[in-house]
Amino acid sequence: MNGLKTTFLLTGLTLLLILAGDFFGGQSGALIAFVMAAAMNFFSYFFSDKIALAMSGARPASREELPRIYEAVERLTAKARIPMPKIFVIPSNSPNAFATGRNPSHASVAVTEGILGVLNDEELEGVLAHELGHVRNRDILTSSIAATLAGAITMIARMAFWAGIFGGGRRDRDDEGGGAAGLIMMILAPFAAMLIQLWVSRTREYAADASAAELTGNPQGLARALEKISGVSQQIPLEASPSTAHMFIIAPLLSGESFASLFSTHPPVRQRIQRLIGRPSVYGA
Repeated sequence: MNGLKTTFLLTGLTLLLILAGDFFGGQSGALIAFVMAAAMNFFSYFFSDKIALAMSGARPASREELPRIYEAVERLTAKARIPMPKIFVIPSNSPNAFATGRNPSHASVAVTEGILGVLNDEELEGVLAHELGHVRNRDILTSSIAATLAGAITMIARMAFWAGIFGGGRRDRDDEGGGAAGLIMMILAPFAAMLIQLWVSRTREYAADASAAELTGNPQGLARALEKISGVSQQIPLEASPSTAHMFIIAPLLSGESFASLFSTHPPVRQRIQRLIGRPSVYGA
């Protein structure tokens, strides 16, 4: 299933760029766009994880720097029978984490500095098991490519907006609707990017939560971690790109049961906790 999603995303990126190329430059523009799409597909497959890590400001972390992380990940990967991922740290006081990579043999797990001070060992193990659940479920590639595709859609929308204003686009020269067309693309393209992220991410979070509970045998640990991270994240927001927000265990600034959570790439935290322990909060109403 994740292989089909990856194929869909790469095909969608190709078609999107070709249509944009045709819009701006006709047949020659479409050909140039096709070449660009082939290059982007190559880089999306092999380097989307590095792009996501760079966008989040993550840097490699040594065992001496993060002994708790290394010990927990080594223990969990042995249980899950997957290779040890590379470990990264994000310089932020907001607690969060994500996994990326094209397969379990080329995976990376990134945690923020803030998560170490917020969670105890059981809770931290639950978070890391969740991220390794993404690795074992092989949805990290789809998530990484979705981040690249969402960024590409937003970039194309901005190009269309400015080209429309200044008379760009082959069709715009025929009918003077360039500004309106560009404005429509500027509005609709980010919405399309959001839909892609919703389609990729929402159900996979439940699956990773279930994998973490199975791997640790302790759903309470992850449930407590989710509730703590959600609460602290609202007080100390994580600065993250909208293109990569769907990759984190808690979507930056979109956790909780507010109107915004309807458009979040993650299910509401209370619903995730409900599935883990049978009630919507570890600490009561």
